[in-house]
Amino acid sequence: MTPDEFRTHGKALIDWVADYLESIEERPVSPDVRPGEVRAMLPEHPPAEAEPFEAVLADLDRVIVPGLTHWQHPSFFAFFPGNSSYASILGELVSAGLGVQGMSWVTSPACTEVETLMMDWMVELLGLPERFRSTSPTGGGVIHGSASEATLASILAARWRISGGTVNRTGDTTHLVAYATSQAHSSIEKGLRIAGIGTDQLRVVPHDERFAMRADAFAELVAADVAAGLTPFWVCCNHGTTSSMAFDPTPEIAATAHQHGMWVHVDAAMSGIAALAPELRWVNQGLELADSYCTNPHKWMGVVFDCDLFYTADRAALLGALSILPEYLRSQAAESGQAIDYRDWQIPLGRRFRALKLWFTIRTGGVDDAVAMIRRHVAATQELAGLVRADDRFEVVAPHPLNLLCLALRDGDRATDALIERANATGRALFTRTVLDGRTALRFSIGGRTTDERHVRAGWDLLSSLA
Repeated sequence: MTPDEFRTHGKALIDWVADYLESIEERPVSPDVRPGEVRAMLPEHPPAEAEPFEAVLADLDRVIVPGLTHWQHPSFFAFFPGNSSYASILGELVSAGLGVQGMSWVTSPACTEVETLMMDWMVELLGLPERFRSTSPTGGGVIHGSASEATLASILAARWRISGGTVNRTGDTTHLVAYATSQAHSSIEKGLRIAGIGTDQLRVVPHDERFAMRADAFAELVAADVAAGLTPFWVCCNHGTTSSMAFDPTPEIAATAHQHGMWVHVDAAMSGIAALAPELRWVNQGLELADSYCTNPHKWMGVVFDCDLFYTADRAALLGALSILPEYLRSQAAESGQAIDYRDWQIPLGRRFRALKLWFTIRTGGVDDAVAMIRRHVAATQELAGLVRADDRFEVVAPHPLNLLCLALRDGDRATDALIERANATGRALFTRTVLDGRTALRFSIGGRTTDERHVRAGWDLLSSLA
């Protein structure tokens, strides 16, 4: 492809993306395809010669789009928000066009320094503790791909700190114990496996009627493990779980954790972005006591995936756990302490210029857009809760302080499961289920960039008509 062809095809592709996003509401939310059907529509073998770019675009329309679940659809109420925005898409395009490798400062100074600045900007915009700023004596932040990566990084840092670094040499993790509730993300179990600790060393702490961790039960489990000669080393506090939007009491949990030198990780993957709205900064309660924290602009801020903000108040432990320095990666800038090498803040070596899509979004008014969207979604969720409570066939089964409502039919789990299947089969909306204390619930997650009250009302009308 020549530069002139790139210009021509690039303009056509930008038009295609804009047309897709602006017409997405006309499509079914989820595809009507069977496993293997998409692959069967494409050649089994690669082309013997170059094809016209127009043929590639045609196959986007013929094969790819009909096989997609449309996460940007205003009636996508499943899983969690996965928003994009035009500004962040352009930032992603520039990142791809530059093609830089941001593993260390010397490999692309601007890549590192813009990322550091964006992490500090987000501290200010979210009202986070100053200890997470890059300019603080011990803290700082980095952009990860997902909250799952952040969870693993926090586990590794905690493992390093509790062992004084010896675990990196001996690999002995048999005495370490971690803690979370059943509402916490599955990435915790995966992270413990990868870290060599294993899921047998995870204590599932009982939760209360709001699906939040019981601080007294946590303290009892810790005391029992200490008495058994084990070492509590890490606890996850959820600030808005995916399953039920539960908020754990971080101040009370941290009080026990700090008595035993434990690492406190706060996972606010979906809900932390709510703090862009000043009146919702209660979601930050207890962060001044956390050793690490993460939230995802790629969920509820309109920054296209992938963009997880991971902060730590103990960068020495993080670097101790993850830093490997072969000769070919040494630099005077990093060794003098004047520059950050972000390869030491993450699992992989290589890294993309993710900060550009955050920079583009913030500079072009995306924060104001996100605040307006967040407020609209929170209000719509509260209105939806009123509609559900007014229908005797339904009940609300979990607290709903932000943009997730968990509801169920009073007729029982089979009826609720059947309702989810019938509603999703229409293609007019998409919902997911969860299980809360053994009971099936429908998750009505409201977070799309173009989702407003009429889409939420239409989703509810669909459910009530099929119940």
